[in-house]
Amino acid sequence: MKPLPNEIVLRPRFQMQVTKPKEFIISKFEHAAKPPFLVKRLGEHIFIKLNERENHFWSPQLHLEFEDKDDGSCKLYGIFGPNPTLWTFFMFVHFVIATLFIIVAIWAYSSASLYKEYHIQIIIMIVLIALWFVLYFAGRRGKKKGQPQMQQLFDYMQNVLTA
Repeated sequence: MKPLPNEIVLRPRFQMQVTKPKEFIISKFEHAAKPPFLVKRLGEHIFIKLNERENHFWSPQLHLEFEDKDDGSCKLYGIFGPNPTLWTFFMFVHFVIATLFIIVAIWAYSSASLYKEYHIQIIIMIVLIALWFVLYFAGRRGKKKGQPQMQQLFDYMQNVLTA
């Protein structure tokens, strides 16, 4: 399966080979924190985000994961995403909309099977689909608004790796 281009995906991902061992790279990130960047380590994961002064509602964070290779190098997996709380909220709202859509679709099918009116159910389903599109485009807008900060985070990561 061919991966989706980052223009479509709301959480862009990347991979890169690093010639140094994983522990060395992780320690570089731990000691390289400088304003406006905050660096947190959780096991083999590094989270880089902007401090409170630079942070806004759509500010992204960069999640890096490292995997050791046999030749002493490592593979870096990176993913840009919104604040985890914001992402969880978006996923929760998507789940609620999908669940309501299924319930209303069953209600509409039952009404149609019983030869009752089902216009209200169809209208509700259209509204739910419209809400889903609104959420999708809000996420796209947020990604676009966070694009400059994504570039800042990526440049910072590159500087730490090459230092």
